[in-house]
Amino acid sequence: MSGAVLVAGSANLDFVVRAHHVPAPGETVLGREFATFAGGKGANQAVACARAGGAPTRMLVALGKDPYADALEGGLRDAGVELTVVRSARPTGTAFICLADDAENAITVAPGANEALLPEHLPALDGVAVLLMQLETPLDSVAAYARAARAAGVRVVLNAAPARDLPEALLRDVDVLVLNEGELQALAGATGTLAAQLARLPVRTVVVTLGGSGCIARESGAVRMQAAFPVVPLDTTGAGDTFCGTLAAALARGATLGHGMREASAAAALACTRLGAQAGVPARAEVEALLLGDGDQSAAARQRLAAACGLPGDAAAQDLPRGLA
Repeated sequence: MSGAVLVAGSANLDFVVRAHHVPAPGETVLGREFATFAGGKGANQAVACARAGGAPTRMLVALGKDPYADALEGGLRDAGVELTVVRSARPTGTAFICLADDAENAITVAPGANEALLPEHLPALDGVAVLLMQLETPLDSVAAYARAARAAGVRVVLNAAPARDLPEALLRDVDVLVLNEGELQALAGATGTLAAQLARLPVRTVVVTLGGSGCIARESGAVRMQAAFPVVPLDTTGAGDTFCGTLAAALARGATLGHGMREASAAAALACTRLGAQAGVPARAEVEALLLGDGDQSAAARQRLAAACGLPGDAAAQDLPRGLA
């Protein structure tokens, strides 16, 4: 399979303030530097997909009629994303982010125009190999797009973020479900090991990102693991989106899930070393350099990941792909 990736999702302007720590409820924290960045899970993932290379990237997005929209649209086009824009009377989406010195963050999103993305807005799927979606747009639209893509033979990748209950009918239309540990527990329950939680989801392929530990996947009953690439993080905002967009591009090129997970993990690691959700997305050449320079990751790192996932130690003894697919 080889073709384009269509991202259907959100675009926001991110207002980011740096502070010593993320404030607790009722606490006021004196911040420092302030900046605005292009963001939104859908737009972040579209940029990551375009920079991953090898798969033309399209995006269905809803924007307002304001200067924020102009900035976001221009940034996406500059990144090489072909746009289908739904113009809304609502203001363009925004997000307010506190970024702590330990690279953790707290995010509040005002969806605005993103809520105007409706089922009838899905463009033709000619030439599309992968439909990539998230949950910052109306759930009815996400479900309708997944159903249409399944009927057209297009692979559906859903990033179940932010966490929310999902109808089983939607999950049945999803080919690859990507979520973090908290989102996994919201869907599968918090009891049992990660491997047990994965087994409870009615999706053929499930990928769970585990931050600095790496990621684990269940594909048709088989378990795959990828240890994280060690970096010193500066800003984790958008790292998960970088993972999703890079993975979707790899799958659209016809790469195996194992190759896609490794490439996506390297891209996400690099994204953590830079400020800004889209500004931090690395280029394909940078990911290639990290993959080629890293070599085989240590057996100890894979063993730690296996233990964290509740898997036997010999599950970590696997051949890891080298380079980009």
